[in-house]
Amino acid sequence: MTELVETLLVLALLLPALWLRPWRLLGHSGLHTPLLATLALLPLLWALPFWHAMPLQLQWSGACLVLLCLGWPLAVPVLTLVGGLTWAITPATGAQALSLLLWQGLVPATLALALGALLRRFLPRHPFIYILGRGFLGTVLCVFAAKLLAQAAGHVLPNIGSELSWVALWLMAWGDAFVTGLLTAIFVAYRPQWLATWSDTLYLKNS
Repeated sequence: MTELVETLLVLALLLPALWLRPWRLLGHSGLHTPLLATLALLPLLWALPFWHAMPLQLQWSGACLVLLCLGWPLAVPVLTLVGGLTWAITPATGAQALSLLLWQGLVPATLALALGALLRRFLPRHPFIYILGRGFLGTVLCVFAAKLLAQAAGHVLPNIGSELSWVALWLMAWGDAFVTGLLTAIFVAYRPQWLATWSDTLYLKNS
């Protein structure tokens, strides 16, 4: 996939998010902590493949957790800033940074948004559904799907044959999901104000 097409895809996701005026969400003081944590930590995690050489470069997304914490309108511009910071601290080219932002950040976050809407539509609104469906299994599916789309766009894993690439992508998605699911459960129990997609009224009234 050409750099022009990826640029258009990024803009197709970023502009609607900005049109929704996500800065209004910052009036919710509980989101300041996850937002600053995202900007401080996620660029370092995204930069790891550029800083070390391994036969299999581990790729951490974190986009589904950012989506759960900040909500889609705010998560998209924040992930865009993460992509810019990653570009600034690594030797990545502009095209590499753009691809990283799209396939590791914006696409899984948008897929997680769609999956969350489906879960709310067809399944009971229960804390277990939120934690397992959106935090854990949802992250597996969204991150894996985003990686498959990236591979179809020509961004293959280095040093990994085509027969093993799906297995490698699936295992990496599970690593992302384990951390996201664990932190989601902790935040629901102890810091629900850090989750813009969580509502006590919505999820606890029938539990």
